[in-house]
Amino acid sequence: MRTAIAAASAAGLVAIAATSASAAGSAAPARPALALVAPATDITLSGDPEQGIDLNLGTHLVAGNAPIEVRATRANYNSPVVAKQIVNGKAVALPKGFVTDFGGLSKFLHITFVDAAGKKALDIDQTLCLNGEGSRTRPDAPATSPYPDDCRANPFTQGAVWGVQKGWSVNTAWWGQEPVKIAEGKYKATVSVNKKFRDYFKIPANQSSVTLNVTVTHEDHCDPGHGVRGCIAAKGLSEAKKGVALKAHAARPTGKPSTPKGPKPDLVSVPAWGIQVAPGEAGTPDAGKDFLAFSATVWNAGPSPLVLDGFRQKGKDVMDAFQYFYDDKGKEIGYQNTGTMEWDPREGHTHWHFTDFARYSLLNAKQSEVVRSQKEAFCLAATDSIDYTVKNANWHPMNTDLHTACGDHTSLSVREVLDVGSGDTYEQFRPGQSFDITNLPNGEYFVEVKANPEGKLFEGNTKNNVALRKVILGGVKGARTVKVPPVGVINVP
Repeated sequence: MRTAIAAASAAGLVAIAATSASAAGSAAPARPALALVAPATDITLSGDPEQGIDLNLGTHLVAGNAPIEVRATRANYNSPVVAKQIVNGKAVALPKGFVTDFGGLSKFLHITFVDAAGKKALDIDQTLCLNGEGSRTRPDAPATSPYPDDCRANPFTQGAVWGVQKGWSVNTAWWGQEPVKIAEGKYKATVSVNKKFRDYFKIPANQSSVTLNVTVTHEDHCDPGHGVRGCIAAKGLSEAKKGVALKAHAARPTGKPSTPKGPKPDLVSVPAWGIQVAPGEAGTPDAGKDFLAFSATVWNAGPSPLVLDGFRQKGKDVMDAFQYFYDDKGKEIGYQNTGTMEWDPREGHTHWHFTDFARYSLLNAKQSEVVRSQKEAFCLAATDSIDYTVKNANWHPMNTDLHTACGDHTSLSVREVLDVGSGDTYEQFRPGQSFDITNLPNGEYFVEVKANPEGKLFEGNTKNNVALRKVILGGVKGARTVKVPPVGVINVP
């Protein structure tokens, strides 16, 4: 899906946002907390009529004399998401209904399309992600923004941070939004901030709505559509911004290994999700079998990153793995050997895996193991933001996809990092993310996700390494079924 924006540029945003900045004197000019701006008024949207078109209309929100920061949290899986705005360092609860999930500010914008005949062709509300594509809009704005790149969320995310730096913009469209189906043609579009947000942020009427001329065309487009890891790579979110360097040390560590006192990572498993029954692949030994496929996430609750370096054994597809430790200021202070990494040549992987990161088991009703997943080794990548409100959470993890995290077959060394606040998700389409249930009787089972199963990684807490998800198998061979009860208020199979 592509969007062409006539005459759009960062300079346009600067000109729009800076109109009130020309007043003489040292006092900051009066600016609303947020203002809706449109760098261009003539927009062309193109995409697939069946799958829909992304509503990237080029509109931006610009923050005024202070950043807009919101923190959303869930106390536990039985609790709803609540959100607070950080104002002058203090947390102020947002009104009920402003945030309903970890996707952003719910129904922040209202968008209408009217065709040439005056008929309304589109009338929708749109959630706003405060994180995302943006830039400085005036010379006095800070040079950088501390906030995360987007509002990606795992079904079991527990905390999120969203924000627009003062004097910065954020595009009101982001890749997590659902596309819309709309006929080819020319439209008059109106984008406006809904009243409850307009009143709360005290946005003047003349800075809370824009009108655009939109042309919609239908043509082929590129849709990555390959889940968390594939979409992240396609969207170009792998650029490093800050945090532990991704490059491994130039050589193996020397001196005596040690486990110094100080902060350690805390690996936490979340319940399995994306659970479904899938047939074995035709033309393989698995043909005719039934599998229970699932996605699994292990995240780092901190307060220290998990940093592993691998150094290749001469002539082998094996690396020796080392975990590094850091003090409160981020200085490296020690290391330990933590096993090995191995080259995984299978399609869908083709990278280096650490061999003892997690283990997946299917347990019976008595919680005894009946099947173990083929998946036993992992490349570490910060694919999901799980809780960016924890201490030392890195809002800009460096390795958000496999291309930045796992090396290739010619690598002599690799560094794999799981940053604080982020999770590593392997989705159900990945090889090994399944259990063979062909000959299992129907009934109640549990998918067990266990982090650090052999205890080779050094953690500050190991009491939260195991998560269980109940499943109920039914059906007959070749047509098995699965029911997945919710976990608290999270009703995601």
